[in-house]
Amino acid sequence: MVTPDAHTGLPAVSLRIRPGAAYQLDELSKAIIEKLQQDGRRSYAGIGKAVGLSEAAVRQRVQRMVDAGVMQIVAVTDPMQLGFARQAMIGIRCTGDTTKVAEKLAAIESVDYVVLTAGSFDAIVEVVCEDDGDLLDLLNTKIRAVPGVISTETLVYLKLVKQQYNWGTR
Repeated sequence: MVTPDAHTGLPAVSLRIRPGAAYQLDELSKAIIEKLQQDGRRSYAGIGKAVGLSEAAVRQRVQRMVDAGVMQIVAVTDPMQLGFARQAMIGIRCTGDTTKVAEKLAAIESVDYVVLTAGSFDAIVEVVCEDDGDLLDLLNTKIRAVPGVISTETLVYLKLVKQQYNWGTR
């Protein structure tokens, strides 16, 4: 459960929308999402004024969308500023049921992103580690130890150039 900020009513600075959600968005809900994508700390009262709803109505709509898994409101940090000196994208080739492999990969604490793919990799994961030794340990003792993982290819991040979550709604 997310606790609202005392000043803004929102705890976060960004939001992510999960693809494929079965929730139907009307134009007002889409407008609320777009306002939050512009500024995740915007108050419900401010959003309400911008979209023509009361603060309570905005609060209820946001809560329904979060509960339905349509969006989540999160603080997006710079891992480098928090002591995580190594980020990487890891391509994984698997055998067997890739969804089971993906579930096991998703349970690893250092893994922050998991997708099943078509192409030369069956899955791709993003990891955030303290340093190269932490990344090596993660690869050897956790990722490669997952049943069904055949091989990995690690792409180490040198510099984050762009990351955004403001693609809007349809």
